Amino acid sequence: MPLWQEVPLLLIVAFCLAVLIRTFLFQAFFIPSGSMENTLLIGDRVLVNKVVYDMRQPHRGDIVVFRGTDAWAPEAPPPDGGLFAKFGRTMGDLVGVSQPGEKDFIKRVIGLPGDTVECCDAQGRVTVNGKPLDEPYVTDNSPLDIDPTPGRCGPRKFAPVVIPPGEMWVMGDHRLVSQDSRCQGPVPISNVIGKAFVVVWPKSQWSTLGTPSTFSNVPKPSSASPYRMVTPDLRSIGQPEGKPEAPDAALVTPLLASLLFPARSRLFRRSRRRRLRP
Repeated sequence: MPLWQEVPLLLIVAFCLAVLIRTFLFQAFFIPSGSMENTLLIGDRVLVNKVVYDMRQPHRGDIVVFRGTDAWAPEAPPPDGGLFAKFGRTMGDLVGVSQPGEKDFIKRVIGLPGDTVECCDAQGRVTVNGKPLDEPYVTDNSPLDIDPTPGRCGPRKFAPVVIPPGEMWVMGDHRLVSQDSRCQGPVPISNVIGKAFVVVWPKSQWSTLGTPSTFSNVPKPSSASPYRMVTPDLRSIGQPEGKPEAPDAALVTPLLASLLFPARSRLFRRSRRRRLRP
């Protein structure tokens, strides 16, 4: 191919691949606020695995990106309304490099369906099913000397909350400024976009985002509530807590199932037809 034909073709192929990857596998998200400091800083970009929760439910301690409900106030500033700005956002969103929408949030999962979440114990710690959490990732906590106020996230204290079926309790690591489930309520698990697993930009902030051992000894809820089934073929009601799968493992299984096995079955059917033909 001449160069003037090959370059546009390569650009179109690269764009299509980026759209497919952003739609089904990974997406980059921009951190617009300080609600997850110092784990995530304003301006960081994280890569989100959109496949892992097709294989399992979220775990306590996961950092997840989700769409807030109508009760959640936007954290990101309103977008510019210009024509070129809208076109740029549309193209950036297709390849997964745009800024988040007003209703996209990133928080840490603290409680799952059936859990009882409360603050605080005698040492000012959040408890889940009666188990106090030692949270090393929380560097700037809310004050203890302020009484809880409905609809306000500033105080550290809040009354016991039993998480409804199909929902989760999320909180930011920067508790002093985070607007989270303390004042805006639980979030439907079906609203989760994916699990943030690595900081990709800037280079100085590069790090993986694993699930801490803080939640490993949290007991099961006394009256377990079933999870809401999101994908009936892959998810099960009341799936027990376990060790989080690696992102690579979560990707290999559906890719092999969707790409290799159909191809093998077609070849097998063709070979059978050839053998049966007189």
